Amino acid sequence: MAKGIIIREAHFPGRAPIEAYGNGGFRFADMSHRGSLLCLPSGIHGWEPADPLALKVSDFDRLFDEAGKVEIVLVGMGKDLRPLPAALRVAFKEAGISADPMSTGAAVRTYNVLLAEDRAVAAALIAVD
Repeated sequence: MAKGIIIREAHFPGRAPIEAYGNGGFRFADMSHRGSLLCLPSGIHGWEPADPLALKVSDFDRLFDEAGKVEIVLVGMGKDLRPLPAALRVAFKEAGISADPMSTGAAVRTYNVLLAEDRAVAAALIAVD
């Protein structure tokens, strides 16, 4: 009996710098991922916010589960900087996490620097073309 392809949730169980971004995805740890990413203390996870242009608190449930290990989250909003929705800013503040929205490119560069400094950083990176 033939088995089909098994699709697993995308997860890299470690922290790694982002080597490249663009073309709808990212490269890290000698792997590539198509789509957006959530980089957390528990690893790098595939991330699919319901609407990347209107982020919701529920898009960050996995991050809030690890809030005790995160001081700052860099939110790569795509090509352009957009403010975080008010409800999301409040949720981050209540969780004790400083949130910094920026373009995805700036978020990748800043994440890599803070990761190299061994800071308690997370990143939510919306893929760009």
